[in-house]
Amino acid sequence: MKSRSYGGIFCYETQADILPSMKIEFTPPNQLTFLRILLTPVFVAFLFSANPLLRQLSLVIFILAMLTDWYDGWVARRWGYVTRWGTFLDPLADKVVTSAALIAFIYLDLVPPWTVWVIVLRDIAITFLRSYSELKGKPFNTTRMAKTKTFLQFALIYYVLLAYVARDTEYFSLRFGNLLDQLLDASLLYAFMVLIAAFTLLTGILYIIDNWTTVRELYGSSNRVTESE
Repeated sequence: MKSRSYGGIFCYETQADILPSMKIEFTPPNQLTFLRILLTPVFVAFLFSANPLLRQLSLVIFILAMLTDWYDGWVARRWGYVTRWGTFLDPLADKVVTSAALIAFIYLDLVPPWTVWVIVLRDIAITFLRSYSELKGKPFNTTRMAKTKTFLQFALIYYVLLAYVARDTEYFSLRFGNLLDQLLDASLLYAFMVLIAAFTLLTGILYIIDNWTTVRELYGSSNRVTESE
């Protein structure tokens, strides 16, 4: 705790005065964001189900979860529901869904594990740093390369998920089995994953460099809060 003088009157600042309000606002966009997080374990459970129909429905659930990502952003901008909790939760929910899908692909023996962990750990680190900066009122600048990275990750997940579910569906397997096997070829997916992992790591480094001033301000602000306690 530290004191500050206002016209000769000393007032004490607590950590609650320094940090933003942590009260969660259940606005419609935030509700959609929570729905996206809740849909993630359902998607994973269906994807690993022994029932072929449920495995096929996992694709529908994933698409539905991603549609909430687009819709909650539109609602927030259209009706003025932009909140600090929303800016914190939205990117976090995206990473929960994408990370769950990529990790599931490891257990399905579709992609090399090390590339997934490079992507997941980088995204988690940057997302928490970005979300913390938003809560502190110091938003990060998002580069075009970072947006391209996100697009490539989503494109890969849809590619693998669509091909996997199609191969698991009798109608498509009988008619396009050879093509689907080629699309899910281990060497091809390995090359895709290495490229995306490398690009993801590069964008993370550039993200820190581009926002280094903000990172230093956050570190200094954190130290001041710790010293005041």
